[in-house]
Amino acid sequence: MRAVVLREFGAPLRVDEIDQPTAGTGQVLVRIVASGVNPLDTKIQAGKAPHARVQPPAVLGLDLAGVVEAVGPDVTGFEPGDEVYGLTGGVGDLQGSLAEYAAVDARLLARKPRALSMREAAALPLALITSWEGLIDRAGVHAGQKVLVQGGAGGVGHVAVQLARSRGAEVYATGGPSSLPVIESLGAVPIDYTAVGAEEYVARYTAGQGFDIVADNVGGATLDASFAAVRTYHGHVVSALGWGSHSLAPLSFRGATYSGVFTLLPMLTGQGREHHGEILREGAALADAGALRPRLDPRHFTLDTVGEAHALVAGGTAAGKVVIDVAG
Repeated sequence: MRAVVLREFGAPLRVDEIDQPTAGTGQVLVRIVASGVNPLDTKIQAGKAPHARVQPPAVLGLDLAGVVEAVGPDVTGFEPGDEVYGLTGGVGDLQGSLAEYAAVDARLLARKPRALSMREAAALPLALITSWEGLIDRAGVHAGQKVLVQGGAGGVGHVAVQLARSRGAEVYATGGPSSLPVIESLGAVPIDYTAVGAEEYVARYTAGQGFDIVADNVGGATLDASFAAVRTYHGHVVSALGWGSHSLAPLSFRGATYSGVFTLLPMLTGQGREHHGEILREGAALADAGALRPRLDPRHFTLDTVGEAHALVAGGTAAGKVVIDVAG
């Protein structure tokens, strides 16, 4: 089969012919139709993501949408012809989705939302699971709360906004001037972080009390600002980008709490993979109910032009999630 193979970190990706896998025990063989591109993919290629535990040669690609070709022993709930999606590989020793086929752990899959195209479904898994683990599993978002999403128009952020709104929360989101219309179209109150600081928007939108939940999708100084923007006593900050050194004093002075999210952990350890499948099933129900839809960059790429897609994502100029068309 054709696959995009990383031969060494920092080297250009190239299409090779490699052996087509077969479905082992507990696995599903998927014919991949589309593969979502995440910033993590570009960092792995550059050798700047040691936490992903990738050793070349490797097939990259985290998200996929496709069709079940075969099921291995001990697999229930899937059969050939099912349309599926999932966050299934591209880290550790798991083959990624930049290939015509992949044998993946059935626990990491769910049936594709009927309301979404293959391209749209391939854009969702990482963003959906990251947002769900932070907002629902860790912070328990619910109706009546005020939620601040940092980077609300981003790949993870725009899904977090929709997820929080689906739970009845009142959602606010930060972004640069060009992203404010996108944030507003998602149903959140847009906040231009280049024009107002945390102290000002906390005063304006929460009467100085702080937000019940702050979901950080940016990291760095934005995570520090999140600690200063959360509600006193009962506030909760969640972040998937808790890199570097951060002072916890602003958080402690508010008596608030923090949770980190490491979405790759079940893929790397094998523990908790069933929950990823559960989240994807819940997300499919939301999408089919019209409460969740990914924002796609309109440009199309194939396995032969993956390098161009990675450059677009690495440059931060994509107008939504970038998706690779693997099959017609």
